[in-house]
Amino acid sequence: MSMTLSPRVEGHLQRAVDIGERIFVLLLFAAYAVRVWRSLALEPSNILAVISEGLVVLFILIRRDATVFTLRPFDWAIALGGTALALFARPGGHPFLPTFVGTAFMLAGLLLAITSKLTLRRSFGVAAANRGIVRAGPYSLVRHPMYAGYILVYVGFLLNNPLWWNLALYVATVILIVARILAEERVLVKDSRYAAFMSRVRHRLAPGIF
Repeated sequence: MSMTLSPRVEGHLQRAVDIGERIFVLLLFAAYAVRVWRSLALEPSNILAVISEGLVVLFILIRRDATVFTLRPFDWAIALGGTALALFARPGGHPFLPTFVGTAFMLAGLLLAITSKLTLRRSFGVAAANRGIVRAGPYSLVRHPMYAGYILVYVGFLLNNPLWWNLALYVATVILIVARILAEERVLVKDSRYAAFMSRVRHRLAPGIF
């Protein structure tokens, strides 16, 4: 869907969406953090998932304004869904592998997500938008390393908290992440610098896979 708005209306819309988006993720994260925090006595490694999701919220709060952002309702739905669903994960279950395996996945994913976020700095948001083109650090290997980090954290949390609820949530979240990546690239490819970046870095999440 294409919409043409006056600069003034577009500015007001962007500010309203920006504020609403920040409040939305902050409230969801607060509920998630309280829920998972209660499990730390039994499974201390769950703190890594809280840190990972907390970083998402932090970087949304401090991000820079977008020069271009999507107005497609579908793009907003998958972006908010992809961000929100993971925050409904629950601690619990009986791990069928030693917990250090899941912890290693979470730690690897957290480090990758942190490195990606530090590379992005304030060029981060929920819905598809152009907040600047980043090509350094892990972005020189894959186009969306931050999402790859999230997925590793999800795998680790699921291994240590093997509930069917969590499996369903994370499968749905990964599907939304893929849709979100495609939506972001529809916006970003309009920038010639990103088009050149895509020609150099061929894979989105994992070299040789996707």
